[in-house]
Amino acid sequence: MPDLLKKAYELLVGSEPDAISVPTISLPKKSRPFRKLTTRELIQLESEIGATLFGEIPKGHHRQFFNLDRSTWIWYEEWSDHLNKKRSTTTRYEIHPNGILKVQEGARYNFIEGDELKNFLVATRLYYERVAREIYKRDPATGQSLV
Repeated sequence: MPDLLKKAYELLVGSEPDAISVPTISLPKKSRPFRKLTTRELIQLESEIGATLFGEIPKGHHRQFFNLDRSTWIWYEEWSDHLNKKRSTTTRYEIHPNGILKVQEGARYNFIEGDELKNFLVATRLYYERVAREIYKRDPATGQSLV
């Protein structure tokens, strides 16, 4: 690091390092009680909120609902059937200019409409509001900090 600082200083000042004394910078060790969360960790936290938007999660079920990127939402549900075999289903909702496409394995892709569309829009709005407040500590309407 000192060599890098010396070279940067030379470039900025334009003189030899012997002619001018290069200041030494000692950086304190960082204590990180609130380390920066990874994208994966943030999605997990958001998913915990999303999972509760559709009512109580049945016993033995695991549910996730989260916004993956600007145009993709994921609903994942996992449970054990009556034979205690693990089952799961993943639904991807893709936001397109002409509607919201519902994508499920083994099913026909279709644009959602009617009550399903209304429920999806309500759920995504609630998701944004709760995630903004509870995780990012922001007012969802203004984006201003709540802390």
